[in-house]
Amino acid sequence: MGERCLVPAGSLQSDGGPEAISVPPAHPRDKWSKKMDFLLSVVGFAVDLGNVWRFPYICYQNGGGAFLIPYTLMAVFGGVPLFYMELALGQFHRTGAIPIWKRICPIFKGIGFAICIIGLYVSFYYNTIIAWALYYFYSSFSSTLPWASCDNPWNTPNCTNYFGRNNVTWTNFSRSPAEEFYTRKVLELQKSGGLYNVGGIRWQLLLCLFLIFTIVYFSLWKGVKTSGKVVWVTATLPYLVLLILLVRGATLPGAWRGVLFYLRPDWGKLLSTAVWVDAAAQIFFSLGPGFGVLLALASYNHFHNNCYRDALITSAVNCLTSFLSGFVIFTVLGYMAEMRDVEVEDVARDKGPSLLFITYPEAIANMVGSTFFAIIFFLMMITLGLDSTFGGLEAVITAVMDEYPQVLAQRRELFVLGLITVCFLGSLSTLTYGGAYVVKLLEEFGAGCSILAVVLLETIAVSWFYGIQRFSHDVKAMLGFTPGLFWKVCWVAISPTLLFIVASSLLEQPPLALFGYRYPAWSTSLGHLIGASSFICIPVYMVYKLVWTPGSLKQVRATSAHCTQLPCFDQGEGQG
Repeated sequence: MGERCLVPAGSLQSDGGPEAISVPPAHPRDKWSKKMDFLLSVVGFAVDLGNVWRFPYICYQNGGGAFLIPYTLMAVFGGVPLFYMELALGQFHRTGAIPIWKRICPIFKGIGFAICIIGLYVSFYYNTIIAWALYYFYSSFSSTLPWASCDNPWNTPNCTNYFGRNNVTWTNFSRSPAEEFYTRKVLELQKSGGLYNVGGIRWQLLLCLFLIFTIVYFSLWKGVKTSGKVVWVTATLPYLVLLILLVRGATLPGAWRGVLFYLRPDWGKLLSTAVWVDAAAQIFFSLGPGFGVLLALASYNHFHNNCYRDALITSAVNCLTSFLSGFVIFTVLGYMAEMRDVEVEDVARDKGPSLLFITYPEAIANMVGSTFFAIIFFLMMITLGLDSTFGGLEAVITAVMDEYPQVLAQRRELFVLGLITVCFLGSLSTLTYGGAYVVKLLEEFGAGCSILAVVLLETIAVSWFYGIQRFSHDVKAMLGFTPGLFWKVCWVAISPTLLFIVASSLLEQPPLALFGYRYPAWSTSLGHLIGASSFICIPVYMVYKLVWTPGSLKQVRATSAHCTQLPCFDQGEGQG
């Protein structure tokens, strides 16, 4: 398979790209209708459920207010530079995560396939969490919330309701009404024997997931013309709800205890390496470089759009949203500590979905106006999740359609329907009685170390193989100025080093457990296989490229070195 070098991607465009050359694209590329459509889409992807639960938990666990120092530094030297790099790459090359490597460094094209596989794994479990929120949303339309008392058919003798009651004994066997509603009514974990026997499918959750994917399909089927309009609701509504919940939380008794606990600086913890690793992991997963989403969304921008300013604005909004959500969560945790007459630390032990589906709903159930606050809280969760789903699936859609434009360019609606169907079928195991165990397994291994390794290789490929000077010239062609020395040093050295350290630290994970269930050893092995199944695409494609490209290894290297002077395309792969 021969290779030939063509003109830079930016020069093929008709909207003012440099060195305009008349090589018209086979199919005109969509553009965002408004600049705000793009910004809201990026913010909607970056701000997800993790901002609401993971940042507050990580913050108080790692020194409270002192944690903001390593978090800010990791954002400045790691997260934001990679965020900027991906937006610039997508905007300049105008293509998705798979074919873009033919223009940067062809031997790394496996990165694009790895990104798409990771995107599928995330869709298998992430939308199920949104389906849980939809189930709660539906259940909230009641004068008395179903998780407010122990008088329901699904409750056990261990159910203990301590709100508004005196002399209630809380033991290690006690379970709150909110916990039993989540585990025994929503999930029905009692009907599962763990991963050995996950049981049948919960038809109620199946309907919720079907509705979620229906919304996703009709938001994505026409491309950025439709999704850009939907995000005006899904990306802005969460901020209105967060402000309402913040005001309500601040007026609760004991709220100040939660805020003090959230922000109380513990400077001694800054001496721990784990705190800095947690800060880096949080910012990388929060901003989301490596998922191909930023590449895809930016590829629909006009060539001279100021993606540098966009990167600074959207990453700042993401970080500030995480900080704001901490106040929303911890004012309520302080209130719960006041009601339980315990320390905030004892209430705040839960994290992840448990915080969103047990701890916070439990507090809401005992507020005045509980029905209203429950409805808006779970509506916020649904919209936060949908935004991230839009971005994740758009990354896969753009990557595959740009790779095979002759086949798929006129069949977007059909292709999106097929992709949504695959995601829906892949999610069925998470809808079983033991589906929560599957969700946690996929969450831990589907996009953990693998996505960090992908981002690391992507950064190395762009900075070292494509060349930092060549990339800087691309940015100058779009923006009129060259990235400063700070950005170049981050791209070449600092960000890759941080990624390597974080990925290495995540390789050693404690044994998985959920609601007292300890995962069997084989499930951890299965998880590692899931993580490796995406990353393996990169070395496999490298071997394929070296074997099937004619000539000796020395000739292949010389050809690749010459081709990376300009974007390279493989003949017969849908580009030309």
